[in-house]
Amino acid sequence: MLLGISIIVGCDKFLEEDLRDQIATDNFFNNDNEAILATNGLYRILHKGPLYRGRGLENIYQNGADETAPNRNVNREVTNYLIAEGVGDGRGTWAALYEVVRNASLFIEKIEGNENLSEGVRDRALGECLFIRAFAYYHLTNTWGDVPYFRELLPLDELGSLERFPKDQIRSDMKEDLERAFDLLPGEYDNAELGRATKWAATALKAKFHLFDKEWQLAKDECLTIINNSPHRLLNNFADVFDQSDFENQYNAEQIFVIDFSNDNSVFGDGVTQRTDDFNPRLRDEPKNRNNRPGGPDTPTRADLLRADLATQGEEMNGFGWAVVLPELADQANWQPGDLRYEVTVVKEYLGYELKFPYFRKMWNLDGINSPRQSHPENNVIFRLADIYLMAAEAENELSGPGGAYQYVNAVRERAFEPDQPWSGMTQSEFREAMYDERKFELCAEGHRRMDLIRWGILIDVVRNVQHRSFNNPGDNIQPYHVLYPIPESEILLNPNLLESDPTNNGYR
Repeated sequence: MLLGISIIVGCDKFLEEDLRDQIATDNFFNNDNEAILATNGLYRILHKGPLYRGRGLENIYQNGADETAPNRNVNREVTNYLIAEGVGDGRGTWAALYEVVRNASLFIEKIEGNENLSEGVRDRALGECLFIRAFAYYHLTNTWGDVPYFRELLPLDELGSLERFPKDQIRSDMKEDLERAFDLLPGEYDNAELGRATKWAATALKAKFHLFDKEWQLAKDECLTIINNSPHRLLNNFADVFDQSDFENQYNAEQIFVIDFSNDNSVFGDGVTQRTDDFNPRLRDEPKNRNNRPGGPDTPTRADLLRADLATQGEEMNGFGWAVVLPELADQANWQPGDLRYEVTVVKEYLGYELKFPYFRKMWNLDGINSPRQSHPENNVIFRLADIYLMAAEAENELSGPGGAYQYVNAVRERAFEPDQPWSGMTQSEFREAMYDERKFELCAEGHRRMDLIRWGILIDVVRNVQHRSFNNPGDNIQPYHVLYPIPESEILLNPNLLESDPTNNGYR
């Protein structure tokens, strides 16, 4: 039934649907359990490979910037800006996001005002649907700009002929929906329901919309709503933010919204992610000088020795190595002296072995027993409080200069340095440019960087000037139109109206 409700109006492609195998909804939503089942189906879609289970959204938000890249010539279309219609154009992600929009729109229609549901469940389910639909349009507008838009499920012929709709209007509507979701959603859940959207998740998403639209006062207001009123707090130890070694206690007070993955998860999906594999090393790559035999001829190689040492503590290097640290970020000399976040973020030596590539320590998990290859239970943290503090600082600086902004950025930096190294004495421009690096060091590899560079208008300059590895050349290929993806070729073939408002398809024609 859970799978059925998740595909009520689902399909592999946005404009291709076959309703013969889909369940009817006229007799559904008759009780609280059915409403909860429907919202669980929305979370389940977020677990799909083209969204958060694999590297669907990861490609869009993470690759092609100045933090990560594969450790070999793979994923080259995305990494090297060889994207074109039909080539790395995100068609699977587009389809999955519109599956969210279709299902959420239908569920909102069926839940709103439904007297068969208790008030508490009706409000919560409606708030979750509003949030998740806004979350889908957030990704759609970030990735493709103007996109097809609907808030009520339309007949198939209308869905199949929709033109693109202005991004600004979509976002304006989603901000209103999130304001409503804030009023409907609870502030927190008990342990059995962690991973669901709260009113603070709705506020964080609304703040993101405002920040991207340069609505500084509104962005600051939403951030302060969370900082001053939510139960979330900054953890004292930066490493603790990412510690998921205890799979019974994966959540912490800094996390605002996560995509929940856990091996025993029977609510939101199959419970595991492959994302961790991208951050985990491949043993065939490690360690450096892996074929060297320290003991002399006919003795174990360094690779043999590392494998044995890992095994003694139940660990394996069995990942893909698709998201290693770029050289400049891996160089501690490029971090401010005394920044404690470096050792938590970057690892270049492990168990006494120098590694061939630098990795993101805060993102890897070598536990081969509880977190095996392609079956990882690590939650994907989407919004956390440190990001909210940095957003508040940025918004305040744009509004009134750095005087009132220091308190927010320094709250984040306080745990990053010992002794403390707070900011002071900057001009507005100096503060703005310092924030470029501060967000990188605090949030790197968490899926914020590429969109940050785009909204600051510096993506192209950064990509062209950062050091890449010899087998990647994004700086040679990146063009101004790469701030957006092309509408997927498969969708244009089904609906040529998608080119009506922009025959260039975001500059790719």
